[in-house]
This record gives sequence, C-alpha cells and structure tokens, in this order.
Amino acid sequence: MVDNSNWELKNCCNRDQVRFLVTIGVFTVVILALWRTILLTPFKLITVFLHEASHAIACKLTCGDVEGMQVHANEGGATQTRGGIYWLILPAGYLGSSFWGMALVLASTNLTTARIAAGCLALALFIVLFIAQNWTLRGLCIGFIVFLAVIWVLQEETSVRILRYVILFIGVMNSLFSVYDIYDDLISRRVHSSDAEKFAEVCPCPCNGVGWGVIWGIISFAFLCAAMYLGLVILS
Repeated sequence: MVDNSNWELKNCCNRDQVRFLVTIGVFTVVILALWRTILLTPFKLITVFLHEASHAIACKLTCGDVEGMQVHANEGGATQTRGGIYWLILPAGYLGSSFWGMALVLASTNLTTARIAAGCLALALFIVLFIAQNWTLRGLCIGFIVFLAVIWVLQEETSVRILRYVILFIGVMNSLFSVYDIYDDLISRRVHSSDAEKFAEVCPCPCNGVGWGVIWGIISFAFLCAAMYLGLVILS
C-alpha cells in the first residue's frame, strides 16, 4: 500500500488548508474575546465533561468501576471511581481532554468524520445521563444532544452546512480550555486537591504537583500543535 500523505507539507497551503488555518485563528480570537462571558459556558462545561469522561474511560480500561460523575456550573467536576489503576486514572482527565480536542479538530477536516464525531459525542452524552449525579450534568447532556441533533438536521436537510465548523469549534475550545485549565489549576495556583498533586503523591518520581502540571501542560500544547499539523497533512 502506497502512502501518499504529504508529511513534509510541500506546496502548502492550498485553499482547504488556508481555510482550516484561518478558521482556527478566527475561532481562537472569538473564544479569547468571549472567554469570561456566559456565551462560552456551555462549551466550557463540555470540556469539563470530556475531562471527567476521560477519568471514567481510564478507570474502565484498567478494570475499575465508575460510580458516578458530576459537572458543576462553576466549571468544576468530579468522577467517583472504585478500583482501576489510580496513577493512570489521575492524568487521564487533563491529557484525555486535550486528546479529544485534537481528535475533534482532525474530525472536522472531513464531513464523514465530522458526522462520526458528532454521533460519538451525542452517544457519550446519552450514556453519561445514566451515571450523572447532578442536574447541571444532566442538563448539559440533554442540551448538547438536542444542539447536535439540530445541527445535524440543518446539515442534511438545508443549505446551512455548519456541522464541520461546529465540531472544529468544540475541538479548538476544548484544546484551549485544557491548556488554560492546566495552567490555572496546576501551575499559577497550587490546588492541593488537584489531580497533579494527588499524582505527585502516588508517583515515585521526584516531582511535585506544579512540576507535573508543567509536564501535562506541555503535552496538552503538543496535542494542539499536532492537531494543526495533521489537519494540514490530511487536507494537502
């Protein structure tokens, strides 16, 4: 099988690549401009949802049990687990959220993958409805399922074809919020109950919570850069 991928990005950038980069740039400016407004709150809460869902996935993959999940209106959250490999569950929140941001950005490069991403996100929200422990999370799940359904209908039945842009926006928002959240929770101020502080306690490495926050922040930023690079490769 011949690999025709343009890994070196020769003759960059074509029309689709320019549109991809410009759209990410516009979304980044809009997100930063509206960062402290109520308009972005639902999208921030989706990022918190993906953070907590990543803890849950890591727990299940390491043979643990997920007892419940919460997402709070103040952009906090919690996942109650039993069993599993604790030192893998702890970093899965921040790093998993960054990974999902990258996945959504890449999914937006093609309509078929954007449809798959929207369907998977809606399915995940539906499943979490059954373990949600507070009404903020239940409302978020129901609200975004309806939102994605409306966007899907508009995409398939009308000339308003914005599904790819919605998935890209959620991906960019998730990537930016993940990096910011790591900086705010783990680096700029030391929250002793944070995942990084707990990880530092169970990890034998000579590194405190702030140190792990810096490491996780670098990895999260690398995910964002990788999303842009791989997106350009896909569109080349």
